[in-house]
Amino acid sequence: MKQEYKEITCKSACTKTKRSMPYKWDLNIYRGCEHQCKYCYALYSHKYLESKYKELASNEANSNKFFNNIYIKTNVAEELDKQLSKPSWKNEIIAIGTVTDSYQSIERKYEIMRDVLEVLIKHKNPAIISTKSDLILRDLDLIEELSNLNFVNIAVSITSLDWNIQMDLEPNATFSEERLRVLEIVRQETNASTGLHFMPIIPYLTDSYEHIENMFKSAEEINVHTLLAGPLNLYGKTRGVFLNFIKNDYPELYPDILAMYQNGRVSRDYSRELFNKINKIRKNYNVDTNYIKVIKEKLVDYSEIENRKQSTLFDY
Repeated sequence: MKQEYKEITCKSACTKTKRSMPYKWDLNIYRGCEHQCKYCYALYSHKYLESKYKELASNEANSNKFFNNIYIKTNVAEELDKQLSKPSWKNEIIAIGTVTDSYQSIERKYEIMRDVLEVLIKHKNPAIISTKSDLILRDLDLIEELSNLNFVNIAVSITSLDWNIQMDLEPNATFSEERLRVLEIVRQETNASTGLHFMPIIPYLTDSYEHIENMFKSAEEINVHTLLAGPLNLYGKTRGVFLNFIKNDYPELYPDILAMYQNGRVSRDYSRELFNKINKIRKNYNVDTNYIKVIKEKLVDYSEIENRKQSTLFDY
């Protein structure tokens, strides 16, 4: 299917998240994603968009539209500046790229993230940026500048270090080794914290002891701040798309995976066994898995720096 790109305008940049997360705001500069991840949980988002932009999406009737029809919020940086300039804004953490990757290939042309980072720098606003692309290294200069002003976390998601599995799951995403390189460079050249998101972990495909241990080993070698791990869940349209992929590409796993997902969430027994395995492996590596702790520590550090700056102004 031919890739299509459509420019739109947004009324606001950030939306308040209802999820229990260490951040309260989401920002996504694109709708739809070119990575074509078979487990993508964000397929629902085009349904919302179609109701809002019917003239742009009236003939798109299948799940591939999320991967092949990309909407570009051309004014998102301008709206972010307006939002952060309001007296009511509390300088809270903004999570960028939680639904669609801000550094998917179309970003090479539009360079919207550079404008977004400039706005964050202007307002000294903390941010969490998630991606599966090494294009983020293009903006290393701005990430470094922002990281010296306030908390910034750069995270990459990796499902597998096995090239064949990764290509099956994420055919258009940057190779996993290159994503690890992103974290290594960010860690070395900026003051940003780094996170490796080992998720989603897919039953029978990426959940072996060896697979998990290799992820922790890689995280320790590049000295990331945190490693987060979580199992695959299948809600809404994602369930049908993913199970169809497994049925076609890994038919031997289909019956067991289908039985494990009686509803959207993976079975409790599997989840318990998985985290027991992860915790056992974690003890052998110097990698923190407490994401919230790192955020709190970093925010306190920046707060103290800012307080010292303010006190210096009045130090006669």
